[in-house]
Amino acid sequence: MLSYKTGHRVGKGTYWELSKGERIDVDDEAILAGEASSTYYRIPAGVMLLAGPIIGLVYVLCLPFIGIATIASLAAGKVVSGLFSLIGKSLSFGWRPREAYLSGKKKSKKEPK
Repeated sequence: MLSYKTGHRVGKGTYWELSKGERIDVDDEAILAGEASSTYYRIPAGVMLLAGPIIGLVYVLCLPFIGIATIASLAAGKVVSGLFSLIGKSLSFGWRPREAYLSGKKKSKKEPK
């Protein structure tokens, strides 16, 4: 078993809580302490040290795609905001908050004959 929840009794080893980056070293036997939703993984320190460069390599390989996606999303945002701006200029809602016709519309006066 590689994953353990908070409150499990565990043996000797190194236990990692990856979401917080927390490491717990157990010499003999102990009960894992922490938040109720914490999950610890028993991974040797050597494996974690070897995983660092591999994760870095994956990041470097994906970096151009991340840049392209960022530029595409910024360009799409500019286009959409420009379209909304044009649409907003052409629409008129006729909202005038200072005018309140509480007594009804003004009636036109009839001219006497």
